[in-house]
Amino acid sequence: MSTPSLSDLPIRRLTPRDVRACADLSENRGWPREEHKWGLLLAAGTGYGIDDPDGGLVTAFVVTEYGPREQPELGAIGMVLVAERYARRGVGRRMMRYAVERAGTTPLTLHATPYGRPLYEELGFKVTGQAEMVRGHFVAGGRTSVVATRPATAEDLPAILRLDAEVFGPDRTHVIARLPAFADLLRVAEDRGELIGYAAAWPSMDTHVVGPLIARDTEVAKALVASLAAGTGRPLRTDIDVRHEELLSWLKEHGLEGMSMNAVMNYGAPDLPGDWTRRFAPLTVAAG
Repeated sequence: MSTPSLSDLPIRRLTPRDVRACADLSENRGWPREEHKWGLLLAAGTGYGIDDPDGGLVTAFVVTEYGPREQPELGAIGMVLVAERYARRGVGRRMMRYAVERAGTTPLTLHATPYGRPLYEELGFKVTGQAEMVRGHFVAGGRTSVVATRPATAEDLPAILRLDAEVFGPDRTHVIARLPAFADLLRVAEDRGELIGYAAAWPSMDTHVVGPLIARDTEVAKALVASLAAGTGRPLRTDIDVRHEELLSWLKEHGLEGMSMNAVMNYGAPDLPGDWTRRFAPLTVAAG
């Protein structure tokens, strides 16, 4: 059978029924399968892909939009993947152009690997920051934090959503409200009854990913990470905005190692909305 013309293969919306095919595509490119994460992204965001006539997917990506449904304020692009057999044939460029065209006037953001960054720059994305992925078994020790943390309850959700709106900017209730079911651990920090931070740890292969990590300051962020680490025997993984130098240094002092750097890139906006000083780590780099 001859290889079909890629330009003739239609782009379609993906659904939660495509989770396994998306995970197969991840595995094909040497990424973790992460069916759990794909399930969240395809439920809270919108996936697009091209079917391979021989089965599976040629390519896929997800856009998670934030703000009013009729006029989103931000779209986060993630999980941009092309099957190995179709690599370097313009498929990724076609998909990203499609994403930009569909976004219209909605600003876009993404985390770019060094491999993907040239394509995004060609399409008009600008580097606005960096995030460092760190990973490892957290080793407790040192000064005990005076910040009080506890497991989140259903009654905390309104306060979590209010704090998240202050810090992130555009409303992302449709994502954050899924955290209690998605994450294995969800904790909050309080000061005299006021919610001053929250963080989740969700399963990804043999690790727990810490994110989102929203906190009033670095001390609160440290307390939340330490409390999450105390609740799991798995290695932690998280992506920290490099401007939070103190938190990164502290994590490395406690057993985590730097694994990679990704560029934060925007299209149609000079920077991300919200308050970066309280936004330490995203839920996932695929969704902002």
